[in-house]
Amino acid sequence: MSTIKTVCVYCGSGPGTNPRFTEGAKAFGKALAENNIRLVYGGGSLGLMGSVATSVLDHGGTVTGIIPEFLRKRENALTRVQEMIVTPDMHERKRLMFERSDAFVALPGGVGTLEELVEQLTWKQLGRHAKPVLLANIDNFWEPLFSLLSHMRQTEFIRAGLSVDIIKADRVEEILPKLKAAAAQIAEAEKELAPEVARKL
Repeated sequence: MSTIKTVCVYCGSGPGTNPRFTEGAKAFGKALAENNIRLVYGGGSLGLMGSVATSVLDHGGTVTGIIPEFLRKRENALTRVQEMIVTPDMHERKRLMFERSDAFVALPGGVGTLEELVEQLTWKQLGRHAKPVLLANIDNFWEPLFSLLSHMRQTEFIRAGLSVDIIKADRVEEILPKLKAAAAQIAEAEKELAPEVARKL
């Protein structure tokens, strides 16, 4: 994987209290569209989810929404997207979001955002994938999580050889360059692997 063609964005179905969260979501949506990178996201039209997807569409980009049937009305599924996949449950939603994405970005969000993010970090820690995972640290939103991860390292629950590889971007403009740089490094590393191992990454 040497290029980023699709990015999965995890984020809140609400806007949060800080207007910079919505501004950041819109700016990132614009950047995705301008770089011809498809957005894969949770399918809703509300909150930061709606802001990032609508911004991609407004700037001529493409969007895949993946939403479980029981959330179609609650999160007001965005009908403008080019592709909307309705799944029977959350597990299928998360599996398809993983399979269809080259990288993952977490904007500010709540428990659902955190759960999706941590699952990708866990899979990466266990060697199940090598896709870049980035935290968009808009207005220092994710600093408490970075502190918790540091605490886990200090107390040796994250041990040597089981590092948690997270990319951090404090500004929206940094997100895509950092993802592309990480993908290029992964591509170089894969050249050193046996073909059957590389295919699994």
